Amino acid sequence: MSTAPPSASRPVDAAVSILRDGFDQHQLEFRSLTRRARRHFERRDWQAIRRDTTDRLGLHEKAVAATLWAMAETLGERMQQPQLWATLKDAYGAAIAGRDDEELARTFFNSVGRRALARSGIDPALDFLATEVPLSRGGGELSGAHTYRSPQLDAGLVRTVLADLGFAAPWRDLEADARLAAPRLARGVAEGLGEAPLDAVDVLTAPFIRNKGAYVIGRARRGAAASPVLFALVHGEQGIELDAVLTSEDDASIVFSFARWYFLADVASPRRTVAFLASTLPRKRLAELYISLGYHKHGKTELWRDLAAQIHVGGERFVKTPGEEGLVMVVFTLPSWEFVLKVIRDAFPAAKRVSPHEVMAKYDLVLRHDRVGRLVDFQEFEQLGVPRERFDPQLLAELQRTAGRRIRTHDDEVTLAHLYVGRRVTPLDVLLASDAPAQAKRAAVLDWGHAIKDLAAVNLFAGDLLLKNFGLTRHGRVVFYDYDELAPLTDCRFREMPVARHDFEELAAEPWFAVREGDVFPEELPRFLELTGELREVFMEAHGGLFDTAFWRQMQRRNERGEIIDFFPYRDDHRLRPGRPGPV
Repeated sequence: MSTAPPSASRPVDAAVSILRDGFDQHQLEFRSLTRRARRHFERRDWQAIRRDTTDRLGLHEKAVAATLWAMAETLGERMQQPQLWATLKDAYGAAIAGRDDEELARTFFNSVGRRALARSGIDPALDFLATEVPLSRGGGELSGAHTYRSPQLDAGLVRTVLADLGFAAPWRDLEADARLAAPRLARGVAEGLGEAPLDAVDVLTAPFIRNKGAYVIGRARRGAAASPVLFALVHGEQGIELDAVLTSEDDASIVFSFARWYFLADVASPRRTVAFLASTLPRKRLAELYISLGYHKHGKTELWRDLAAQIHVGGERFVKTPGEEGLVMVVFTLPSWEFVLKVIRDAFPAAKRVSPHEVMAKYDLVLRHDRVGRLVDFQEFEQLGVPRERFDPQLLAELQRTAGRRIRTHDDEVTLAHLYVGRRVTPLDVLLASDAPAQAKRAAVLDWGHAIKDLAAVNLFAGDLLLKNFGLTRHGRVVFYDYDELAPLTDCRFREMPVARHDFEELAAEPWFAVREGDVFPEELPRFLELTGELREVFMEAHGGLFDTAFWRQMQRRNERGEIIDFFPYRDDHRLRPGRPGPV
């Protein structure tokens, strides 16, 4: 008598095996690709680092699709049975229990299950919850770190920490780096923890690599108190150098900013690594720390947990965000939450020559593009269920009227079919109209110009250069967050006015002078500055080159050559040797 195959006699066991194998394959590819970054840094292959950062973003969807296909082959019509998925959840949970990446394995199950069995909201019977896996188990975050006991914060410690990285590339002058860094390290840690002797300095063994920079992530600790210790490394033509020492929470937070691209860091246990990072970055959401490591799907799980906690604790309602209303998105928030939710409107004014599908493509472009600290990272959600009572009635009425295709209202719940969630910042137009100090306004206006230039350096043109589309972070950085007119810089045609500016409106309608899509006339941009008086003068003096086609065409040529321009996620005075090429 023949034995029936497992897929016929034990469909649950077979499905669990497929799910586990699918996730294992994803992790194998994820870590293999991530691990290559170290070699790329050693060889100064910056284009390879960028390529791998982008390619890694597609691994999750690829693995989910392959797993769904294999499960459909095995389960057939049973894929549509909720009870089967409830059974699978229990069996799969038992199969992955205790793994170093258990929380990621659970998120993978959720992704597959929600694709196979569409639903709104979270169903505890079918979905794993983020709260089911503790972040840290008995100090296990040190399993991926070197610990230097009772250390002296001197050149010897710096030299040892850096040498322990074991890079297969020479240092330019490790001894000199250590001598320069030691007093800065000692001074910075003393400012955070005081002068008493330390218990230890812990350093994660994996370097965190992003574009042209590598970061050594550590912490100094005494008792329960900890202070960040970050060494920023660059690799020039003469060898690897220590470029900066960062020892404050604010400085470390900017390196892990929501407006920057993801690190390539080969860690065995993401959960324990995130616990380590959280010990010195208490204001960072766990979602943001996971996302910074490239685990953006699990970051969404953590972000949903944050949102659910905000919704179900207290009586706050979603309200419109302050500032001028957008033409493409309805933007709203919970007043005490640090994030905004954005829903695409059903129709746009004639001035907006984009479709909802094209707007979604712009957000996908941002996901896959280097953000150099200037683009807010938004996470895309679908079928998000929210209690109806948590909406301000006027906001809900506007959503129903202008974004009805993307929401469904029920007696006691509102389902948001598609939305984006990202960090809330202060719109520049709101800041400049406020009673903020004049010095703060000048600094914001100056950094606004730098933001436009930084985007150009990575082949992006914001398109709509209005104050309302830019905002200020809590660290005083200007970021861009309205992406419906964002475009690759090299796709634009920067043109000079053929006649006097005051004749433009009349001649633009003539057949011989056509204004085509993609045409940009830099000398016309001052008309849209929305700045007056001293602030306009400050901006024009510092950034007047933005209104010359020569600047934009030069940036196009640099991008066409594949040049990767240097950016620093820290102030110039933190650098050991200002003026040399550095990390992004």
